[in-house]
Amino acid sequence: MIVVDQTSPTAPFDQIRGQIADLIRSGELAATTRLPSIRQLAGDLGVAPGTVARAYGQLETAGLIVVTRSGARVGTGLQLDVDFRNAARSFVDAARSRSLTIEDALGTIRASWNP
Repeated sequence: MIVVDQTSPTAPFDQIRGQIADLIRSGELAATTRLPSIRQLAGDLGVAPGTVARAYGQLETAGLIVVTRSGARVGTGLQLDVDFRNAARSFVDAARSRSLTIEDALGTIRASWNP
């Protein structure tokens, strides 16, 4: 599910935050799904608990998760609808069939965003 690449220039907390955010937005983590405890996820990923706590804090600030005394859960109403996910998959499939890099594909989106 979540992987931390220690050789990546991206900080571990940001890798964790990004991957969880992507899972939430894609619908792979459904609303109200309970997330692993900070200690559990830190142990699983081989990072310090503070690293996971920082990622969870940023996810909470962004409104993607809700943290309470009983743990962290995915917020409600944050998943992209099925039609949008399907459109994204179609775009990715088309980009891959043309051997575009992710940077080129994202550039296409940025160019289309601000015509």
